[in-house]
Amino acid sequence: MCSIVDGPISAEVVSVEADAMIKEGKDLAKIHKNIVVKVPLIPEGLKACKAMASEGIKVNVTLCFSPTQALLAAKAGAWCVSPFVGRLDDISEHGMGLIQDIVTIYRNYQYKTKVLVASVRHPQHVVEAARIGGDICTMPLAVFKQLVQHPLTDIGLKKFLSDWEKQNVPKG
Repeated sequence: MCSIVDGPISAEVVSVEADAMIKEGKDLAKIHKNIVVKVPLIPEGLKACKAMASEGIKVNVTLCFSPTQALLAAKAGAWCVSPFVGRLDDISEHGMGLIQDIVTIYRNYQYKTKVLVASVRHPQHVVEAARIGGDICTMPLAVFKQLVQHPLTDIGLKKFLSDWEKQNVPKG
């Protein structure tokens, strides 16, 4: 993946103790300059984030479900935080409301931590994230493909090509 992606690449630790996360994170960061180490948003993950960030390692604090968690991630030096909007929607909470809260808090205090909108379920999540000011969206390929699709585009292209064919028919 590192040889084909020219941008941030997430690599997640599997430990749940700070010291082990730090060791794993340092090893992962050595793989490629684009690696962003993912740690869970738990107290040990915040400790690991702070330690790795202080050494210049980019850290994605993941599994964020509240504004207070996002605030702690920024204070720990996270390069980005990953709130899971679809999972919140699944339990009848307003996922995009969380994105709005985080973006507002980060702007209020000029935190540089990026907001990575995760668990995107449909194109409207992408539109809302862009409108609110989310920095990054991760989504399934099916959602990505939906971003470009529109029935009027298909109809318009079909009409254009049909008109073009009529104009360029060789006259005999």
